[in-house]
Amino acid sequence: MTHGPEDELPPQPPDPTREREHGVATKTRQKTARPPRYKVVLHNDDYTPMEFVVMLLEQVFRKGPSEATQIMLAIHRGGIGIAGVYVLEVAETKVVAVHRMAEEKGYPLRAGVEKE
Repeated sequence: MTHGPEDELPPQPPDPTREREHGVATKTRQKTARPPRYKVVLHNDDYTPMEFVVMLLEQVFRKGPSEATQIMLAIHRGGIGIAGVYVLEVAETKVVAVHRMAEEKGYPLRAGVEKE
């Protein structure tokens, strides 16, 4: 099947977001808003071992040993600490992972999500 001139699309009206710069058509790109970010907070308790919290920070939050230890100490001393900041879906997934790992070991470690 061949297409003749009658099959061509009608001319499109000019796009108002396009400008001409020195003979080259350019299109202005809309800025994409960053999605809101959320803190994953860990709460101190009297039963979860410090070593477990460090291991959890290394595995779930991909922290290095030194940074994981610093965060664990902040949680231990201040009662709460920020494990990381993420978009909501990632933050919620990490909280679920923390609770699952803690429950598997029988620890009452709690985590939550707070808007940054």
